[in-house]
Amino acid sequence: MRLVPLVSLLLGTAVLGAEDVAATLEAKSQRLLDATVWAEAMDERARVVDESGQVLDRKAMVDGIRPLPPGISGTLRVTKFQATVDQDTAVTTYVAEEDETFHGAQIHSSYRMTDTWVKRAGAWKLLGSQVMALRSDPPSVPTTAEQRRPYCGRYTLGDLTYEVRCEADGLTGRVPGRPAKSLRLESPDVFFVPGEPRIRRIFQRDATGRITGFVERRESWDLLWKRAG
Repeated sequence: MRLVPLVSLLLGTAVLGAEDVAATLEAKSQRLLDATVWAEAMDERARVVDESGQVLDRKAMVDGIRPLPPGISGTLRVTKFQATVDQDTAVTTYVAEEDETFHGAQIHSSYRMTDTWVKRAGAWKLLGSQVMALRSDPPSVPTTAEQRRPYCGRYTLGDLTYEVRCEADGLTGRVPGRPAKSLRLESPDVFFVPGEPRIRRIFQRDATGRITGFVERRESWDLLWKRAG
């Protein structure tokens, strides 16, 4: 008769313990963003992969912490914190929201942080951390129907076809059999698809100004689509 209440009690205790660890690690993560406890919080064997992809050991990470130079100030805050706790190991992930003042200009950035923590002698130590800068769509430039018209048509890449259509309120692009997606102008001849900030479509022209195709730029490599017909 007491089996169910006992199991519930044990499960409740386990969940509560995990929640306590999560709260502790969330507070530690905020202090790391405040740049106050890196030397204390990091395990001796820790590795950090920063937003540029550079791998830093504990000494390089701690030695690299510097006050912001004159004219620059900012704050970082932990949001969307999640933790998976397994005994003396925990993996956390959260978004660090940064608000920065850069010589009078206001800048906002977001970073996805994923950390691995281990418990050493009763204290949680940071064993690994990876930072990823989150991208967002750039501002778009309004266009008229006349400005959009030269881009409309079919483009090919090997056996693939991509169709740019002139709609009443803008351009759309699609590969046959797939949904059409909006194309927004970022700068002259450079378009992006909302929600896909890693990719740009850079249209190319010949000496007369006629559009001959576009480069689909994915980070640092390109796919060349040629205009059909």
